[in-house]
Amino acid sequence: MTSLDTNILVRYLLNDDPQQGKIALTLLSSSDEFTAPISVLLELVWVLEVNDCTREEILKGVRHILGLPNFKMKELEAITYAIRWYEGGMDFGDALHLSLSARDERFVTFDRSMEKMARKMATFPPVYLEK
Repeated sequence: MTSLDTNILVRYLLNDDPQQGKIALTLLSSSDEFTAPISVLLELVWVLEVNDCTREEILKGVRHILGLPNFKMKELEAITYAIRWYEGGMDFGDALHLSLSARDERFVTFDRSMEKMARKMATFPPVYLEK
């Protein structure tokens, strides 16, 4: 299995560099199996946000990547929850931190908006605001 960097996935989705976009498409269309570290997915969302993609476009792109038959995402269960919470309005980084902490008793933060969003969505573990 081959692990991919963020720039491969960005070129594949945005095709903002036609030469690299073609290479990325050829690569991901091959019969090889691919994966990516969770940090790549986090960076992918950030890059798409910086490129003024809407939340809906980002979700569509991420789901497309995850749906490729030869792409096997690490920590898929955590990614699935993070995507669901991001879809509900939570920051993707916060959603990812929280979903990767699912087996913990609680998640403590100074981030008031994260705590409010997590409470609204009844996430797990529960998020507590440290005062």
